Amino acid sequence: MELVEEQEALISELKRKLEDEDLNPHQKMVLLNAGLNELLDSADIQTDGGALTRVKSRLYDSGILRQCVLLLSLHPSRLRGSWSAATTLAHLTSSCCVGLEPGGRSSAFFSLFLPSVMDALLLLASQLMSRGGECVSLFRMVMDAVGLLLTAHTQLTTQVLNSVHYERIQMCEDATVSLRCIQMWTQTCAASRTFLSSLSDDSVLLLLNEAIGQLAFSSDSAVGVASVRLMLIMASQLGLRLRPLLLSFRGLDHLLDKDWRGRGFDQDVDQLISLVQSGEETSRAEVRGERVRAACVIQAAWRSYRTRRRVKSLNRAVSVLQRRYRTRRRQEQQRREAQQWEEELQYQVCVRRQQARRQFHQKQRRQLQLLPPEQAQAYLQECERRAALVIQSFWRGFRERRRYNTLQHTLRESHTQQQAARTLQRAVRHFLEKRRSAKAPPPSALWIGQEGLTDSRRVELKQQVEEYIALHRSLRVSPEECASLHEEVQQLLQAELQGGAQQRREEQRVEALLAHMHTQLERLRDAPPLSAATVTDAELFLSPSGSVASRARDAHNAMLQASRLPWWRMLGELDAGATSGPAHLQELETELGGLYIRGAAEGPKL
Repeated sequence: MELVEEQEALISELKRKLEDEDLNPHQKMVLLNAGLNELLDSADIQTDGGALTRVKSRLYDSGILRQCVLLLSLHPSRLRGSWSAATTLAHLTSSCCVGLEPGGRSSAFFSLFLPSVMDALLLLASQLMSRGGECVSLFRMVMDAVGLLLTAHTQLTTQVLNSVHYERIQMCEDATVSLRCIQMWTQTCAASRTFLSSLSDDSVLLLLNEAIGQLAFSSDSAVGVASVRLMLIMASQLGLRLRPLLLSFRGLDHLLDKDWRGRGFDQDVDQLISLVQSGEETSRAEVRGERVRAACVIQAAWRSYRTRRRVKSLNRAVSVLQRRYRTRRRQEQQRREAQQWEEELQYQVCVRRQQARRQFHQKQRRQLQLLPPEQAQAYLQECERRAALVIQSFWRGFRERRRYNTLQHTLRESHTQQQAARTLQRAVRHFLEKRRSAKAPPPSALWIGQEGLTDSRRVELKQQVEEYIALHRSLRVSPEECASLHEEVQQLLQAELQGGAQQRREEQRVEALLAHMHTQLERLRDAPPLSAATVTDAELFLSPSGSVASRARDAHNAMLQASRLPWWRMLGELDAGATSGPAHLQELETELGGLYIRGAAEGPKL
């Protein structure tokens, strides 16, 4: 009796210390580890078999185990430097949940508390796994705690296999982590022979998927032998129940024979391969039997249909009416039940919110009562200051988001205007290019007087033309008109040839200017810096022609004037020297053929 009172005093003292808000998470973990160890050790010493169960139930009723779960669920940034204490706390929490009898609160314990404990353990395990080699031993201790909890509460298996944190652990490429996961399931299955039989087919399928996934993606021999032995344990405990589940993994026997034979555990591999193949043979026999049963069912259905067709005196209207009435009554009943459940749920939510609010105010009242009178006003001012800081932070965030959205809208509109201007410029340039190409004269075929046509060939062609004309005389054109037309054509041809010669001379002049320009550019590139330049070097870059210098100066001034013009004046990419004056505007208007042009002294034209 004295030990029970002492345990109650220890639990009350531990709960009182945990309510102190000045303690950080690390200090709370150290306090919980020491208190739980002391309580469990004192319960083990007692000869009464139910003492340990009574202590665990009292820890759950007092809310200490909930404090443990809250500490284990903290963000990794708040657990920095406390990984060892957190691992110890996880092991103690898992031990306290094994053998605990919640009494009248069993529904909340099994549906809410145990899933929260398992989620906290898996979260801590994933955090330790991400930290690498320095926390490998701690990771193993946490996974041992998970296995201990699974052995006592098999209904948590589905939660573990579907957990996001456990999925992160599965995705780790470290062979040590994969091996530890497989060993946890192996130890759990071996510790309790009723563990696998209590699982549903979906949970067993998920466990098979993990083991076969490790065989498919891992190349470590330890992981392979652990996965094979896990599947053999499942086969020995489940028996015929496992064979239809193995049929979902086609090619498993080929995978085992190809990748895992010759690794030192061939006997286990051969046993698993024979199990898979026997399941396939059983499946084929079942398929044949299923086909026979399906044929019998089809025959029976056809005979019943043929018999029903003979019965013509059956009043179908009554059966249809009854069926619809029953369906409507069932739907109405389901709707009323759903509405009642929804109202009950809303009522429970409101009640829980009121209870939480009442507990919060009571806790604040107790804290104010514990404070000295001279510190109460300072505490209230501090609460007001924190509330003001929260309100200010929310208001600043809202204001900055609104300012950012306004700036983003302005930038988007500016970008849209620039895109529209570019599109308009591109369209006008394309239009002007088409107009110029349409106005350009077509190239003439100058086949007379070209190189390769000798005088003798010319005389021969002329004789052939005269013979053709003599044989095919035109009834509408006289020979005199043909001769005059021929002379006119010869004159035009001669003028065109002279123009071609002039064009070639112009091209030669342009090539000479380009060569001169390239020479000047090479001089500029090889020129010495200004600090080392002499008068002789400067005279090399002076043009000997005054007209060239004047023309360059005029071109430079024209470019400066063109850069100051608005964008719509530069749409046609006109010559910079002709971008001012009425003559340029008239020429541009003639070229555009009626587009909008605003001149210096004229109004808008269409």
